[in-house]
Amino acid sequence: MTKGRLEAFTDGVLAILITILVLELRAPHGAELDHLRPIAPKVLSYILSFVFLAIYWNNHHHLMHVCDKVDGRILWANIHLLFWLSLTPFATAWMGENHFASLPVALYGVVLLMAGVAFTILVRALIARHGPDSTLARAVGADRKGRISLLVYGLGVASAFANRWLALGAYVTVVIIWLVPDRRIERILADGNAPATG
Repeated sequence: MTKGRLEAFTDGVLAILITILVLELRAPHGAELDHLRPIAPKVLSYILSFVFLAIYWNNHHHLMHVCDKVDGRILWANIHLLFWLSLTPFATAWMGENHFASLPVALYGVVLLMAGVAFTILVRALIARHGPDSTLARAVGADRKGRISLLVYGLGVASAFANRWLALGAYVTVVIIWLVPDRRIERILADGNAPATG
């Protein structure tokens, strides 16, 4: 099977999720800066989640760029990823509405962690389909960046009840790690057959 429908569907779902995120923001009644203070947690939650979804869109685009075929396992792995990403607006709204209370922060981290696990499963399914010598397999390499991200997310979730700010710091750390576009695939395409280290 070709990848076109998978890409189009994923792009559409991510666009809808980003739209839902922004619809959760309500303008305050009042024109003074003080009126923005009560919605600051919602705005900060929105920004974090927007960047989170943008990173997934970017990395998904890179994955699909070096793949030319998909199968049923890949389609289900992609749907699994979209399931966890689709929970982002709910987790974001709950966390922002409750001013970063511990339980909503922990749930938000679980959504982030499970989306990371789902993305890893998708990558492994794509590598299995395209082979261990494929451009994707060489680009992903040992995937230290991905494994470190999952570990940091897990630590964030575990620390949410002891220190919610530490948990949020862990989530932001992963966003910063991935904010710089992942160049592994671009590097492999530019270098031809150079082995990947990341």
